[in-house]
Amino acid sequence: MKSIWIITKREIASYFDSLIAYVMIVLFLGFSGFFTWLFGNHIFMINQASLQVFFSISYWTLFFFIPAITMRSLAEETRSGTIELLSTKAVSDPQIVSGKFLSCLLLVIVALGCTLPYYLTLLFLGKVDHGAVMGGYFGLVLLSAAYISIGIFASSLSNNQVVAFLLALTIGIFFHVLFDVMAASFTGVMGEILNYLSARAHFESISRGVLDSRDLIYFFSLAGMGLLLSQTMLSRRNWQG
Repeated sequence: MKSIWIITKREIASYFDSLIAYVMIVLFLGFSGFFTWLFGNHIFMINQASLQVFFSISYWTLFFFIPAITMRSLAEETRSGTIELLSTKAVSDPQIVSGKFLSCLLLVIVALGCTLPYYLTLLFLGKVDHGAVMGGYFGLVLLSAAYISIGIFASSLSNNQVVAFLLALTIGIFFHVLFDVMAASFTGVMGEILNYLSARAHFESISRGVLDSRDLIYFFSLAGMGLLLSQTMLSRRNWQG
């Protein structure tokens, strides 16, 4: 656990030292704040003390921002050769991947934490469904964990950050949109399977404040599968090297 935390702190420090963290947080707050409060179907237009608009916007913004955060996680280490240095310091592949994962997740949680003033503002606008707000934030964390694991897996497939970014988007688009679209075209068992594979269905359920074991299993399984595949690819590269 100590090794994982050391890697996590190292990664977080590198994000803030290179200004990546600041840029991503500012962009996230800018996009989410603009569409939540000022443009489109914003909070004042729907006339409800609810953050569902924010959660809907964040569902999309995180989809694009997370690959930008994870694209360098293993790709840059491989390109620069520092991944071999890590592997020779009695740090296992699972520890490397877990450290990278936790650093990205903590960065997303920091970004989400910066939006808490949205919630405080709602308290002055009307009666707030606190369960739905907590569920929405929890859903975003689970969604982020799943997409971070996919992003790290994509980063393990290439030593080019741009390629890793595009791979993460390509894989993620199936869970983000395509399975949901395909589910509408099928009925019966196939339709149910495709609907279960859709991240939107699970996220919307949690964001309403409903905690269902099927939704939790879905996100934990997706995150676990991404991390397992990342470890497998990392071990394969080390073995080939």
